[in-house]
Amino acid sequence: MGTNNSKCPPRMSVSASDARESSSDQEASQETHCQAVLAYLIRSGQLQIFTNDESDVDEKDEDLVGCNFYKPTQPPQEDPHPNTEELDQSDIKEEIMKSSGAAFRKDKTPKVLNMLQNRELGRNKKQQFTMEDQRTITCQYLPNQNATVADYGYKAFCGTYSKDGNIFLSASQDQNIRIFDTADDKFQLLKTIRARDVGWSILDTAFSPDGNYLIYSSWSDAIHLCNIHGDYDTHIPLQLMPRSHSFAIFSLTFSSDNTEILGGSNDGCLYVYDRESNRRTLQIDAHDDDVNAVAFADNSSQILFSGGDDGLVKIWDRRTLKESSPEPVGTFGGHFDGITYIDSKGDARYLISNSKDQTIKLWDVRKFSALDGVEVTWSKGKATKKAVAKQNWDYRWGQVPRSVSKKKKKIAGDSSIMTYRGHSILQTLIRCHFSPEHTTGQRYIYTGCATGDLIIYDLLTGKVVSRLKGHTSCTRDVSWHPYENIIMTSSWDGTVKKWQYRHQEDYREEEAGEESSESSESDDCSDTTKRRKCQRMTRQKQLSKRQMHCSEGGSGLTN
Repeated sequence: MGTNNSKCPPRMSVSASDARESSSDQEASQETHCQAVLAYLIRSGQLQIFTNDESDVDEKDEDLVGCNFYKPTQPPQEDPHPNTEELDQSDIKEEIMKSSGAAFRKDKTPKVLNMLQNRELGRNKKQQFTMEDQRTITCQYLPNQNATVADYGYKAFCGTYSKDGNIFLSASQDQNIRIFDTADDKFQLLKTIRARDVGWSILDTAFSPDGNYLIYSSWSDAIHLCNIHGDYDTHIPLQLMPRSHSFAIFSLTFSSDNTEILGGSNDGCLYVYDRESNRRTLQIDAHDDDVNAVAFADNSSQILFSGGDDGLVKIWDRRTLKESSPEPVGTFGGHFDGITYIDSKGDARYLISNSKDQTIKLWDVRKFSALDGVEVTWSKGKATKKAVAKQNWDYRWGQVPRSVSKKKKKIAGDSSIMTYRGHSILQTLIRCHFSPEHTTGQRYIYTGCATGDLIIYDLLTGKVVSRLKGHTSCTRDVSWHPYENIIMTSSWDGTVKKWQYRHQEDYREEEAGEESSESSESDDCSDTTKRRKCQRMTRQKQLSKRQMHCSEGGSGLTN
């Protein structure tokens, strides 16, 4: 009986060279796979690699070994000569110069006394300060001194001014959300809300556009909605019904029309909750890793931004979002580590992203990254996904590899128009923002820092114009008053600080006055102590005499 080989593939002759080439391809594929697995284990904290001899580590190995770190108290150095070529050719430079008053100053920044003199002499066209003049003055008096306005004893995670600046919302790891009245330069506790279903901490908060409600998120399947004003308390869970069991919303925000809530989660998805129908309406697979940041582009509520641990910033059109086939309008690649925060300039044109690669990048939505700047191309180039996959350190453990700060060349496809260096991102999702339009013309970018500092960058030059020290631990959130020259910082040292400008001489005089007062109080205290000691000794002598009289006379005590 014959053998039926009809289902067997035909035997092929393989040459020795073909076999060697096939074997080489398999080895290369296995090596690439091993590199990816090793990078994941190190990034997740399941594996750590140490070396005792730093001299044997070259530039390539340094990325893998990660033996040379910056301490948490010493952030990577700022770039002494930021590359502004792309920025100089963009529209935002002229726009910011006009709005901040810099475009009208041919020479260096004018002195305020000269500006006042010109106004009083009628040399100004309108015989009064223009908005640009006012911003020019404000930019010369950036906040420089702080006062502690709250001390919780627990890590402060969130701190945000309301749209009108009359309310400050603060959330900490003690599961309390505190609402402060900040109208007329006050800082009075208005209300405390005890958060529900909290895992680890409250992670993010947001005001509703009308200022009447707030939302907060944590390691929980629901976002919670609370009222701010009124005699009756509202505290409602908004169920998102995620697919995963361990779930958290890391970033959330209201739409400008107050009808929807947008959230980014640890399952890589974007969630849209409809307030009118009271249900989740969209769950979009947006990123390959955690979605750490979401934002609306402007008041139209149609364009969305998202940033994730895959290192990418994606732009979405709300009108075309579909769960079945989610496709971003465009993608920004250029960071080589995860995104921690996104802030929109509010014009649907420009945005900034904070990253674990220790940089902030400025983006123009008209300049998306090419595909080779996004996808993994192991054979050539340094695309974003490849760069992120090579990162083998975990920012949560509080040390930055020096190799990270050395990477100042753009990776392939980086379409950012400016990069800002000088702050550190460790331990948590540190926030960054554009400075307010009303007071500064959005001239600055400011951010928290793992050192506890408040860092203010000049958007136009990329240089650090102010590094304010005041906290003893990581500053996670920062918020600039929309109409006043005040910045609030919320830190993991448990405090909230209020930063304002104060003249150095006035500050020194006040410090001297406080020291004098303390010295006077100390002297008074010393005098009081001496007087009490003398009185105590006198009483002891009198008591001793009475005791002697009683022991000698026997009948010295009367009935």
